Amino acid sequence: MTDWYYSDSDRNRHGPVRAEDLEQLHSHGQLSPETLVWREGMETWRPWREMIGEVIPGAGRPAPAAATFATASADAAPDADANPYAIAEPASPYAPPRAALAETAEVVLGGEVVYAGFWKRVAASMIDGFVVGIVGGILQMILMMVFFGIGAGLSGNPETMFESGGAIALLVLVYLLPLAMQALYFGMFHSSAKQATLGKMAIGIKVVDDNGGRISLARGIGRFFAYLVSSLTLGIGVLMVAFTDRKRGLHDMMASTLVVDQWAYTAHPERQRHELGTVATVILVIFGVLIALYVVFLLFMLAAVGLASR
Repeated sequence: MTDWYYSDSDRNRHGPVRAEDLEQLHSHGQLSPETLVWREGMETWRPWREMIGEVIPGAGRPAPAAATFATASADAAPDADANPYAIAEPASPYAPPRAALAETAEVVLGGEVVYAGFWKRVAASMIDGFVVGIVGGILQMILMMVFFGIGAGLSGNPETMFESGGAIALLVLVYLLPLAMQALYFGMFHSSAKQATLGKMAIGIKVVDDNGGRISLARGIGRFFAYLVSSLTLGIGVLMVAFTDRKRGLHDMMASTLVVDQWAYTAHPERQRHELGTVATVILVIFGVLIALYVVFLLFMLAAVGLASR
């Protein structure tokens, strides 16, 4: 018996199931033409419309097309064994070509997988932190202006504004909205077709589930909050990336995700890069210089304070 696997709309893999089970799912309308399926012996996952003939005998032949516009019979009975997903040949040689939309993000198993190392992920986090920090800072500044304006109006006195329940609720909102914005940023980008935030795109890495597929929005948001937990453990959960076999941090384990090269689980695994890469190197050097300058500035200020106190 051949075991089959299929994916759902969130790129989650299901299986193994028998061919009879696939046939039953098809009859119930649970397999769309573009649903990806795979069995042992196949090099890549293929759309269901291409494999239906193997599972349901006789359903793989394309529907017959009329020979010409003039001779087409209006009451011709359709072929009962025709593939319901096949596209008939054009009836006229002057008709425009047609093609079914192909799946653009197939999950290809069996190839080499290059996991994103600690420094690649640090560089991506620096880019994302810069982007989120600017947007979050602007949003928080606007909210603070609204807070002090409305809060003072609710209490009638700026000095007693924190005694107002409405003002306190606004203050909580000032901190919760930027957090929600960050959760949506990471959740939406990680569950997108690119499977990566802006920082990860720049470095050339992406987030996948344990099977190499795209994660859902809910899992992407959950992974963000798992990352907060990872950071709250004195950073140990994040440092685990440098020591685990598949470069997984605590948040990856909690969300069942992997961070891999952008060409992993594709038809071109040979394009993956083991080295750090130019973009990641430049980002790390820039931030390293900025940190060094900050340390020098602090040392200078401490020395100035010491001289002034003498």
